[in-house]
Amino acid sequence: MGMTITEKILAKASGRNKVIPGENIWLNVDVLMTHDVCGPPTIEIWKREFGDKAKIWDKNKLVIFPDHYIFTKNPQANRNVNILREFASEYGVENYYDVGTPRYKGVCHIALAEEGYNIPGTVLFGTDSHTCTSGAFGMFSTGVGNTDAAFILGTGKIWEKVPESLKFIFNGELPKYITAKDLILQVLGDITTDGGTYRALEFDGEAVFALDMDERMTLTNMAIEAGAMNGIIKADEVTENYVKERSDKQYEIFESDQNATYHSVYNYDVTNMEPLVAKPHSPDNKDTVRNVQGTKLTKCYIGSCTGGKLSDFVNAAKIIFGNEVKVPTFIVPASTSVAQQLEEETLNGISLKQIFENSGCVVAQSSCAACLGGPSDTIGRAVDGEVVISTTNRNFPGRMGSKKSEVYLASPYTVAASAVTGVITDPREFL
Repeated sequence: MGMTITEKILAKASGRNKVIPGENIWLNVDVLMTHDVCGPPTIEIWKREFGDKAKIWDKNKLVIFPDHYIFTKNPQANRNVNILREFASEYGVENYYDVGTPRYKGVCHIALAEEGYNIPGTVLFGTDSHTCTSGAFGMFSTGVGNTDAAFILGTGKIWEKVPESLKFIFNGELPKYITAKDLILQVLGDITTDGGTYRALEFDGEAVFALDMDERMTLTNMAIEAGAMNGIIKADEVTENYVKERSDKQYEIFESDQNATYHSVYNYDVTNMEPLVAKPHSPDNKDTVRNVQGTKLTKCYIGSCTGGKLSDFVNAAKIIFGNEVKVPTFIVPASTSVAQQLEEETLNGISLKQIFENSGCVVAQSSCAACLGGPSDTIGRAVDGEVVISTTNRNFPGRMGSKKSEVYLASPYTVAASAVTGVITDPREFL
């Protein structure tokens, strides 16, 4: 039998001709990424287990982005960044992108793409569950715990079980009001938060390949919300153009064989889809926007690795332009590059940033911000009793702040339409 794209990449990384789901294999890791939440414990475990003579297996393959709890006066959060800074200095880690310097990049998953670390056919591990975002580039990418990361830091290797794959084929031309966020909310509603446990989610079909890289990253980003090990999309010309602008590394493109074996295959006709939300308190609590329309909101949030990319803000601006927001609305670019583009990209001759500010939105600094809750002075954080609609990836109790708040997940179109009305609103009313 043939192999899936995920199996082929893992075979290459393990130096084998073939792997099959369920097999345990040693993988050679191409990139290890960490940040200010998990970096310090990873470093602590690495020093403890490898001893006084601990060496980084390959400094060029280690990347560190402070991004989660950084624009805060919280002393514990600040201490975490200091630990990373001291480590990078002591061990000469060049790929350290320090906050407060021109090198600061913002959210790790978007920065990995922008800085040319996402290379088709390679293997990337990160100490963050949403590391699966990078799978949009036709590569294997997944999150690991601090102990596994410490082992990679010292050896460049990891022992993994080959996952079986699920395939999601999106046929047809996307309606203008449907985004990648709606597609992945559909998938999560269908297979639930454990339907992809320790599996690879492969996305295919003309609607997927019509998406730009920003939107493809939204699909793979939320693979983990189904419990998946990784999400993956075959690299094509769109991928290659993006990669070549940012890296001169050699790469290999893999695709699934026609006779590859899948756990299951799902087919969708996107022309019949309508805007979706995930209701509190789970990403698989799917409903149509139409069914929850009119729900009163206290806050709207457009940001995170899932919904803070340039295309997300372009979509939001189409609806917000010329309107005033009725509830506090936060615009949080995922990276400093996206923040710069908000000032440069225009709609009807006005910059996106100006459009948002004119409408009463708060434009914040690039970071994870309220997506992971964070210290009490985190911008956009939900407090007791709040009802928030957000472009983020998780709506568990307390995820965006208070456990006594409710979070709805939706596309930038839906969040923008809801910001303008103050209640959950179907974006088709504006588009």
